[in-house]
Amino acid sequence: MHILTFDIEEWYHILNHSETRTETQWMSFKPRIEENTDRILQLLSDRHQKATFFVISWIAERHPSIVKKILSEGHDIGVHSHHHQLIFEQSREEFREDLKRAKGILSDLSGKAMTMYRAPGFSIDKQTIWALEVLMEEGIEVDASIFPATRMHGGFADFPTSKPCVVEYNGLQLKEFPVNTSSWLGHRFVFSGGGYFRATPYPMLRRISRQADYLMTYFHPRDFDAGQPLVPKLPLHRQWMSYHGLRGSKRKLERWLDEFSFIDIATAIKQIDWNKQPVVKLEEFGLK
Repeated sequence: MHILTFDIEEWYHILNHSETRTETQWMSFKPRIEENTDRILQLLSDRHQKATFFVISWIAERHPSIVKKILSEGHDIGVHSHHHQLIFEQSREEFREDLKRAKGILSDLSGKAMTMYRAPGFSIDKQTIWALEVLMEEGIEVDASIFPATRMHGGFADFPTSKPCVVEYNGLQLKEFPVNTSSWLGHRFVFSGGGYFRATPYPMLRRISRQADYLMTYFHPRDFDAGQPLVPKLPLHRQWMSYHGLRGSKRKLERWLDEFSFIDIATAIKQIDWNKQPVVKLEEFGLK
């Protein structure tokens, strides 16, 4: 099962960076989201390929045509927050209000209830496991926020599985689609999205994909925009992660989609026997 998803955010939505932290700063940058999203939608249309799109509602407010286009092509939409901030930098109530605002905006634009969510930066970790409870309380039924390996921000290396599971707490349940991992020299690593995808040579990508019985992708419009400006004052190691491989990334994705079969999350939900999936109880992580 290979699942295709995209996070609709701007080229300057770089987390944990002083120059791109606030809405005021965002307004100083030239938008590229419409043309970059159109590029993705055309690529998918050419292949009759469906995907799930997690949308920042701040973008949806300013570019409502993007939501309309995604839906008109038959794709799913989920929530990717309103203000695109790391969860561990928010209180429980700040997170709840951001979620409710994002759900409301996207529901109004799409005419559909929002039941899927992905956290900015996969920033639900062991310390912010309460966010999964908030998601369930606010009507989210499907989450794709768990990154079961270490990373610069976010990351939940202690999460017990990197395959679809059921999260349970206080009588509520949530279907969880973590990012998948592979193993090398005893270490878990990720290859199926963002800068990891761009940095992974295609022969390795093909080999791992053939071996994987579950694969969760996550791409951003900026991953295929070789002409985007350089984010101001970005450290060299983050420049490499954000800009490496951009010139060949679109062709790499095309090869991947042509060689392997992908589905959206809605289709995956129907194909999985949820009664046979692992159950992760949040009490195990100290949530009370």
